[in-house]
Amino acid sequence: MDALSWLREWRNRWLANPGFVRFASRFPPTRGIARRRARKLFDLCVGFVYSQVLLACVRLEVLEHLAEGPQTTRALAQRVSLSIEATDCLLRAAVAIGLLERRGNSRFGVGALGAALLANPGLRDMIEHHALLYADLADPVALLRQGGGATQLGDYWAYARSAEPRGLSDARVSAYTGLMAASQSLIADQILDAYPLAEHRLLVDVGGGDGTFLVAAARRAPRLRLVLFDLPAVAERAARRFDEAGLGERATAVGGDFLHDPLPSGADLVSLVRVVHDHDDDDALALLRAVRGALASDGVLLLAEPMAGTAGAEPVGDAYFGFYLLAMGSGKPRRPEELRALLGEAGFGQVRAIDTALPLQTRLLVARP
Repeated sequence: MDALSWLREWRNRWLANPGFVRFASRFPPTRGIARRRARKLFDLCVGFVYSQVLLACVRLEVLEHLAEGPQTTRALAQRVSLSIEATDCLLRAAVAIGLLERRGNSRFGVGALGAALLANPGLRDMIEHHALLYADLADPVALLRQGGGATQLGDYWAYARSAEPRGLSDARVSAYTGLMAASQSLIADQILDAYPLAEHRLLVDVGGGDGTFLVAAARRAPRLRLVLFDLPAVAERAARRFDEAGLGERATAVGGDFLHDPLPSGADLVSLVRVVHDHDDDDALALLRAVRGALASDGVLLLAEPMAGTAGAEPVGDAYFGFYLLAMGSGKPRRPEELRALLGEAGFGQVRAIDTALPLQTRLLVARP
């Protein structure tokens, strides 16, 4: 056992000792540390309650009501159709987790976290969507043992388990395509701020959903030509989105399945925005090889997604996405070095990371053949 491991084992023996815990919680030099650790442990135990308080606030539109101005419990109870007692319970809980703030003795207003949530409508869609994940996590041991199996998320993301994804109907892709659009808008600007598009002539966005990312890219680079590749039913939605955005012949949507159909060729930039982590290693490698084959000789691959091992965001990349993708039945969160290895195997020789404003939400790798 190395010295660091020995020290950690020594530390854990003391932290598991009830007598030492009582001493540390009273001793002034260690009291603050002991209290912070106790709070973190409590948060782990009851975090599911925080999530449901958040969901209740979203479904009852509490933040929207209070955005009009601070209100009393009685006034808000009438607007959300709850009893005064139930409303008071919800408001106290929302204050405790930072969504709301007390304003004087009798009124409540939007807190800092609540204001941030109001500014990001896509987050509210994700919070509603998590009801499916909660159901799949009701028995986490069963989920781990079955490796996904029949789950609500697996049914929701229809392409993940379909033997013939090209044949999925519009009805089967509409819900997840809408969710992708809502959540993708949160990160499009981060990607485009970190990687300017002006030097490129043709961008192909593989797995681009309804075109949200490409519409944002079009605003940043007025001369850039755009092609979206996704399943046929999804591509039809993207084509309508491009027409609505006035992109005309500048943007094209192509339907297909990257495991069976060739990607549009000739692009000097291909983007994969939250696509690789949705696929297991074999399919992810097939996708990257397809991109390598479709790129122009001077082409660049822009790979953007939340990554495991991100400093300060480990609960997102490793815990949240690990279990989400397990329930979905396809894919896994990967560390940058794992993605680099896949890229190397696919024929990319130059890979560099680019910082984004919020690596918790997305990180970027830029790869060249």
